[in-house]
Amino acid sequence: MSTQAKPEYVEDELSEQAVHDYLVAHPDFFERNSKLLSSLDLPHSSGGTVSLVERQVSMLRQKDLKRQRQLKELISVARANDLLAAKIHELTLRLMASRNLRSTVTALEEAMRSGFGADHAVLIVFGDPDAFEDIDVGRFFRVVPRKDPALSPFDTFLDGRGARCGQIRDSQSNFLFHDDAQEIGSAALVQIGKSAEVGFLAVGSVETNRFHPGMSMDFLTRLGDLVASALKRY
Repeated sequence: MSTQAKPEYVEDELSEQAVHDYLVAHPDFFERNSKLLSSLDLPHSSGGTVSLVERQVSMLRQKDLKRQRQLKELISVARANDLLAAKIHELTLRLMASRNLRSTVTALEEAMRSGFGADHAVLIVFGDPDAFEDIDVGRFFRVVPRKDPALSPFDTFLDGRGARCGQIRDSQSNFLFHDDAQEIGSAALVQIGKSAEVGFLAVGSVETNRFHPGMSMDFLTRLGDLVASALKRY
């Protein structure tokens, strides 16, 4: 009589991924096994242990704090946009009320300085300087021939599209701000008219991060369109 040996049962080790996949597929597992849940401990960063529930509560609190910060940031941006919209509206009314080029340029210069808090601003208009001798608003308004070699540092900007923000080259800063060039930490260059056909507006700040490449350009683009419409009337 022969005997046949029974195959030895080998228990496969349950992988960590298998546990993970099971818990994902059965999110109510711990709810159905509350005793097991209460017995589980996770290492704590301070050296002790916390229960799984406490760890989950802590993670939820962190997520809630993150959402609160994001909400505050969104509210802050919304308020800033509302303020800018109000300033654009006020400037629009002043430009509409201007009866000549001089009053238009004066309104724009005052808006840049007081309304928008620019540390330095320069409006470059392309044309014949002799044709604008009666316009005197300090260093804000300058008339330069479009083909003037002094404009060569701005070729890339003038040939491009839209506004540019960030730190500018020394040659650009010196041309725009003269003796104040060393104070400029960042600047915004805004095309006036399509492809800067009218000129461009330069707004300088002593703060390095006041204007940066990652900021929204919508406000600056609208400002450029508004100024172009106002200047084309004359």
